[in-house]
Amino acid sequence: MKIGELASRASLNSSAIRYYEKSGLLTAPYRIGGQRVYSNDALHRLLLIRFASEMGFSLTEIKLFLSGLQDRAPVGQRWKKLACEKIKEVDETIQRSRRLKSLLQHLLQYHCASLQVCVERLSLSRNMRGIRHRAAELARIGNLQRH
Repeated sequence: MKIGELASRASLNSSAIRYYEKSGLLTAPYRIGGQRVYSNDALHRLLLIRFASEMGFSLTEIKLFLSGLQDRAPVGQRWKKLACEKIKEVDETIQRSRRLKSLLQHLLQYHCASLQVCVERLSLSRNMRGIRHRAAELARIGNLQRH
């Protein structure tokens, strides 16, 4: 299939397909009369790239995932390792998001009249005390290193 058809079937722009070729995510297709001709395997690979990208994998991670991938190849140890690393990253993101949500809900209860009031109230929260403590400690270390 030609690049336009592939782009349409993968819901991508042709420029994205050419970019994936240049970056090594997609093997260069055969050319007939100067035009790219792709196999169905290219479509499957692009759909996987698109899915992984939408799930938050970077192009570098996707390239590592796909390197050496053969059709119907079993998932190897490196796949499991990458998946475990991504799960850990997702769990950390979920924890940060929950803390942020809790902090925002806490702030909504206060109806801060001014920026100063909000800052003072934030300083009472456990999260901000930890941040302030770390900032003060870093400042102290910075002052010690200058002397």
